Amino acid sequence: MRLTNTLTGKKEEFAPLHPPRVSLYVCGVTVYDDCHVGHIRGAVVFDVLRRYLEALGFQVTHVRNVTDIDDKIIERTREELKETAQAGDLKASVQELARRFEASFRSDFKKLNLLPPHQEPRATEFIDRMIVFIEMLLARGAAYVGSDGVYFSVRKIEKYGALSRQRLQEMRQGVRVEAGEGKKDPFDFALWKRSKPEEPSWASPWGPGRPGWHIECSAMSTVLLGDAFDIHGGGQDLIFPHHENELAQALGAGKPFARVWLHHGLLTVNGQKMSKSLGNVVRISDALSRHSAEVLRLFFLLAHYRSPLDFTWERLQEAAAAYERLLDFVTQVEQRVGSGSEEAAEPVDRARDDFHAAMADDLNTPQALAALNRLVTQGHSWLDQKGGAAQPKLRHAAKTLGELAGLLGLGLRQEIPRKVQDLIRQRDELRNKKEFQAADEIRGKIAEEGYLLEDTAGRTVVRRKV
Repeated sequence: MRLTNTLTGKKEEFAPLHPPRVSLYVCGVTVYDDCHVGHIRGAVVFDVLRRYLEALGFQVTHVRNVTDIDDKIIERTREELKETAQAGDLKASVQELARRFEASFRSDFKKLNLLPPHQEPRATEFIDRMIVFIEMLLARGAAYVGSDGVYFSVRKIEKYGALSRQRLQEMRQGVRVEAGEGKKDPFDFALWKRSKPEEPSWASPWGPGRPGWHIECSAMSTVLLGDAFDIHGGGQDLIFPHHENELAQALGAGKPFARVWLHHGLLTVNGQKMSKSLGNVVRISDALSRHSAEVLRLFFLLAHYRSPLDFTWERLQEAAAAYERLLDFVTQVEQRVGSGSEEAAEPVDRARDDFHAAMADDLNTPQALAALNRLVTQGHSWLDQKGGAAQPKLRHAAKTLGELAGLLGLGLRQEIPRKVQDLIRQRDELRNKKEFQAADEIRGKIAEEGYLLEDTAGRTVVRRKV
């Protein structure tokens, strides 16, 4: 399998440090608001990567952090206390808000059939390990204590900028020392921030405070996966400064850190960056109120993970039509052909080979989906044949399609609820009695339950709405 490594800028053959084990660290959510569709793109990309690596026989250890202490979380808490005219304890309220939005994103992610990470550490659970990491940087001369905390000395790292392909002299825009900051160089960044009296804080050798954003991932990833691990993932917006600073901290502490860096493209909405000020934030719940989780997953997979992607409701509808085509074929085979023997066929084998070739080529999901669609086209030609000669090949095609789609986290099997089954039987009885108006009323009730009917070839095929 070949993956594009941001650190080298090249597509490289993936070779884990300790095969068959693969260590994967992905930057998670900062829990200060409900998740939007931009958060889901990365979650789906690395979910599919993990599924495919496991299908290849690797034993993946997947770690995704939760940032539950951050300036944004504190500011959002202050806003809520002000809006509700409460004089609550800011420290306790910050934790309550973080837990509330953590529960929200977990609920959303579960709906999207995302495999839960093997470990999902909260930043606040690793403060002690971050302090140890900072002490190590101080001892090695890569950090220093300022008047308001501890800072990382960027100029101590010769390779600083290697991940983002920048040199220090090119980074000057927006780099400055704010009033009251104790850093010696505008390029330096905070490892430990001394807290204001009312803010959440933890004891440290440098006074009560909280960790900087970048140190949490450097500490948690190396504690849980080792000083050197296989893959570090996130969005392209994290390359600089977050991931660049993570890498610098690790190098400053003498740790090899991640060998492969994977970054997915960013998501816009109707051609614009998502923001509250523009009023174009699309929450996960908004998307799922219109379409199923499979449709939302497929929307992201129709583009290569490294490409930019623009979200529109029209494109989500196109994804719904694409998923409906896959689901419809499997449903028709199950309900029109039924179970029985299978027969291998060259078009099925070719589609499987094309699918795996695409996935092994830097996780090329658009090409992998194209292979599945070619399989569906072939399958429909077999469905159109009279007699039962093609039935074994159809069963094999539907089974293969379901297995390959499953590697993308797309379910193509459906369980029809008993209530819907009973309604279908009532409708069939009415149709046999030629009571078509009453039968159409039953069809409407079935549609209200989220299922569609198609009367074809003397049979009724039922499929859930997508």
